[in-house]
Amino acid sequence: MARKTVRGGTPSGAKRMRRKRPRFRWTGNRFTSGAVIMVTVLSLAVIKLLYLQTIQADALAARAEDQRRTLIETQAQRGDIMDRNGTRLAFSVETRTLQVSLRHMRQNWNEFERKHPESNMDFESRAAEISEYIAEKVPHLTSEQILLDEFHTPGPFTYLVEDVPPSIANQISAKYPEITQEHRALRVYPGGRLASNIVGFANWRMDSPDLSKHNIHGLIGLESSRDDILAGAPGKRIVDTPEGSDIPIPGTERQVRPTVPGSDVQLTIESDVQYELQRKLSRYVEATHANGGSAVVMDAKTGEIYALANDATFNPNNITTATGKQLNNQAVTTPYEPGSVNKVITAAAALEHDVVTPLERIMVPGQITVADRQIQDAWAHGLQPFTTTGIFARSSNVGTLKIAQRVGEKRWFQTAEKFSLGQPTGIGLPGESAGYLPPRSQWSGSTFGNLPIGQGLSMTVVQMASMYQAIANDGERVEPRIVKATVRGDGTRVPEPPSDRTRVVSEHTADQVLRMLRATTQDAPGYLDDGTAPPARLAGYQISGKTGTAQQVNPVTGAYSLTNYNITFAGILPADHPRFVVGIRLDAPDTTLPLGYSAAPLFHNIASYLAQRYQIPLSEKKAPIVPLSSN
Repeated sequence: MARKTVRGGTPSGAKRMRRKRPRFRWTGNRFTSGAVIMVTVLSLAVIKLLYLQTIQADALAARAEDQRRTLIETQAQRGDIMDRNGTRLAFSVETRTLQVSLRHMRQNWNEFERKHPESNMDFESRAAEISEYIAEKVPHLTSEQILLDEFHTPGPFTYLVEDVPPSIANQISAKYPEITQEHRALRVYPGGRLASNIVGFANWRMDSPDLSKHNIHGLIGLESSRDDILAGAPGKRIVDTPEGSDIPIPGTERQVRPTVPGSDVQLTIESDVQYELQRKLSRYVEATHANGGSAVVMDAKTGEIYALANDATFNPNNITTATGKQLNNQAVTTPYEPGSVNKVITAAAALEHDVVTPLERIMVPGQITVADRQIQDAWAHGLQPFTTTGIFARSSNVGTLKIAQRVGEKRWFQTAEKFSLGQPTGIGLPGESAGYLPPRSQWSGSTFGNLPIGQGLSMTVVQMASMYQAIANDGERVEPRIVKATVRGDGTRVPEPPSDRTRVVSEHTADQVLRMLRATTQDAPGYLDDGTAPPARLAGYQISGKTGTAQQVNPVTGAYSLTNYNITFAGILPADHPRFVVGIRLDAPDTTLPLGYSAAPLFHNIASYLAQRYQIPLSEKKAPIVPLSSN
């Protein structure tokens, strides 16, 4: 039988075998390569596993711990602000802020609804139930509608209500576990407007995008300037949280750093005196139709401030409606031209340098020319003899300038600097103005016709009182103070550094000025021997003082106004044994009214209160009547 052949000359069987052989070889190579790759991958996996379980085990465990761990800053108890007797003017109470993770609450209650459709309970119904409950518990803090709006705010998290008492917050969280709490503190001012311009205001503010890092800080007043002392140092604690959640796991809290409570700040002011000064000043400003007013009561020997008041105050418990003027402590921030109260510098310089004696007779014309300026007295008169005492008690501008010319510009300026004109007093309140005393290099020919009578310079009511404190304290000025001490959390009391002292004039000069200024309140037979402030007198006490009336600058024209004045008074109680200095400034009162032309009646009211409250002994004898002027 002939063999069957195919085209190409190759037997069919052989062809089939050749086809199979290459296929067999290719499949074997593929299998071998796959096996090698698989072994390699498994080997690498084993090596990686061993690496993770041995070399990196601790690092991975620490990283996992960090992912579960949340660091929370715990706030320190803020210190109190209290008066000289320990009466609290500002303190903090613990409160809670209620908050909710909206993301988790939605997830949980939507899942609950899916599993329990018959319950009719989902996120919306739960939010409505919680809102109703919280609104019933704290109706003075929020409303049901406000809470519902908060539950529907965009984002994963929201605060619901602040300043919730801890006991009520615990009830709410116990009933509704999804409502968590943030520890806060509420700053409380029990006196309301009492000393608010001094104490200031503190509130929560966010210093970081991290919602857990809220801090209460002072924003104005001593709350601001003494913030570091009051605030203390925050602590830190760590809590564990489930993955993807910011809700702490119960029982996982541990402390990293304890809080350090803030120190208390004790002031020199006395609450009752502060209350009376604010009340009397506000009533007088209202009665005189003044734009405003400030007053201060200062210890004559130590410079401590017993009260510091402005007619415009605010309630720090509800600051939302306060105006800029109410928030401003004008007694230290707002200087003014003082007028004739500044004549005490001329009197002190003249007596210190022996250019006059208290009862020396000086011929005073009705006007005087200084460079290109003509200065007159407040009342018309011709050439008239005054005693030195009379020039100041009657507040003669012309007579004061004649005495200032005897003193000379250099000695007058040096005395003004010793009285600390143009310099902050060092009282310790934020925003204090230094006032203005033009440097000698900037004086023009007419400058010395302004400064000795209290124009062309400016001061605050505290600076004004500080000048008279130096006279009341035997010629030694003591820097005024309003902070007495700080009290640390452990009870350690740290007094403020001693006030700086400056010898302004000698004891003899101070005593002469003090005696001369008793004549300001003199009510003598005959008009010409009356001082400018008989209404400042206080029965049974010698009173020294000085009135002032200064034209205000018209802000539109830049010239002195013919209608608006600063009305000032500085007084010493009692003059024979000084205990207190009182400074008063009225801003543009209606000088046509009986009380509007003088602050002396207000001084009388304040001095009367101080004498009664502190049972100040009566003066041993009445102030003698001294001659002031004659025809």
